[in-house]
Formats: sequence, C-alpha cells, structure tokens
Amino acid sequence: MADKNLTTKDILQKEFKTAMRGYNSGEVDEFLDMIIRDYESYQKDMTYLQSENERLRNRVDELTKQASLGKRTQATTNTGSGVTNFDILKRLSNLEKHVFGSKLEDKRDENGLGS
Repeated sequence: MADKNLTTKDILQKEFKTAMRGYNSGEVDEFLDMIIRDYESYQKDMTYLQSENERLRNRVDELTKQASLGKRTQATTNTGSGVTNFDILKRLSNLEKHVFGSKLEDKRDENGLGS
C-alpha cells in the first residue's frame, strides 16, 4: 500500500505565501476544504474496507477449518465402518428370506402341504 504524505490536518493548516500576482486565497481555501472532505471520505472507506477484508479472511479461515474437519470425519466414517452396499444388500436379502420364508412355511403348514 502506498504511503500517505498528507493528513487532513496537514491540508487544513497549509499556509501559502502571498505574491503580488498570486492565487485568490478564498478560492484556494475553498478548494482545500473540498480536498479535506474527499480525503476524510477516502480514509473512512479505507478503514472500513480494511476491517471488512480482515473479517472476510477470518471467515475464510473458519470455513477452511470446518471443511477440513468435515473431510476427516467423512473419511473416517467411510473407512471405519467397512460396510459396503453389497454387504447391506446381502443382509437385506437374508432378512427378507427369514421374514417371508417363515410366512411361506406357515402357509404350507396351514394348507397341509408340509415339507
């Protein structure tokens, strides 16, 4: 960032030497007042933007940490259980055979078909 050579106080307190054919001091003072207002506005904007930049950097750091923790948790969950879709389908199939298989055997017994 560029160094600032002037402050609003420096501009306000600047005294120009008078010469015989110099500038109109009223116009110079009016122009310097305008410069001071602009300079103050730029300083406020700069302060706001610096604090906003710091806030956003902190937010990025926070979200990066959360994402990192989320990836670790997901990796642990996926590898830690050792259960695959195939294992789940196999268990479901066995459960269906157990539940529905016993109902089919009960129906056979009721109808006198037995084994």
